[in-house]
Amino acid sequence: MIMVRIAMNALPEKQKEVMQTLLSMIESTGKGKGCLSHHVFRDIEDENVFNLIDEWETREDLDQYIMSSTFGVLLGTKSLLCEPPSIQIHTVSNSEGMAAVKAVRGKKT
Repeated sequence: MIMVRIAMNALPEKQKEVMQTLLSMIESTGKGKGCLSHHVFRDIEDENVFNLIDEWETREDLDQYIMSSTFGVLLGTKSLLCEPPSIQIHTVSNSEGMAAVKAVRGKKT
């Protein structure tokens, strides 16, 4: 699985435009080939900061998305931001869930 985090710091006067752009992309990105999830979050400490978190089945699926017009729209928001977006791409080879938490906490008795 491939995880992508994109952090965007909007200019205060452009925050609404950035949010509208991101919301308009949710449906098309989420339906993209290989997209497991696509979420937009707003920072609770700074309302001008937005984070996009995506999960993709394969790197090839992510690469197709990066080449898409939808991703081009995202890159086009640069004039609405204080600084270029921060993009992090992580390759995940293993995932654990609540069973791992229970296993660790169960050891504390």
